[in-house]
Amino acid sequence: MADPRLFPSGSDDRRDDSGRRLYNPYQDLNIPYKQLYDLPTSPEFLFQEEALAQRRSWGENLTYYTGIGYLGGAVAGAAMGLRDAARGAEPGEPAKIRANRILNSCGSSGRRVGNTLGVIGLMYAGIESSMVAARDCDDWINSVAAGLGTGALFRAANGPRSAVVAGAVGGVLAGAAAAAKQVGKRYVPAL
Repeated sequence: MADPRLFPSGSDDRRDDSGRRLYNPYQDLNIPYKQLYDLPTSPEFLFQEEALAQRRSWGENLTYYTGIGYLGGAVAGAAMGLRDAARGAEPGEPAKIRANRILNSCGSSGRRVGNTLGVIGLMYAGIESSMVAARDCDDWINSVAAGLGTGALFRAANGPRSAVVAGAVGGVLAGAAAAAKQVGKRYVPAL
């Protein structure tokens, strides 16, 4: 927790009418941010209902998963391209040709894998946010359903068998990620 001397009384523990704690993204910072920056002390959300939700909005979710997918895919694809370029190098070729081969291979593979994982992240975030809006609760079922839907939708063009297999893989991966998150929350101490 932040040092209580840095903040005015009650700024870290604002509650609504029902007694639930309001979301404050700055509460765990151990720096005197109010003295460093001229930040407003009013809630960050326009409506009270938004402050009650302890999760990202659908737009933040969409941006996060798409960005993480693209960035992770671009890095992994560049590593694959580097490996392929190193395998394809011929003995005795000039350094300029070798560097050109590496850059072309890294750029091509990084772009392809990054776009693929970015689209998967986009579909996952859209399906998960739709499930949260439809069910009006945020739990592991939404994550597993989003994984199932994303896998099936991503491989639907390859036929129904491929879509079913990819949906099952996506559901299992999303379920494993949700379970790992819960285990981490329960057994890993807060850093």
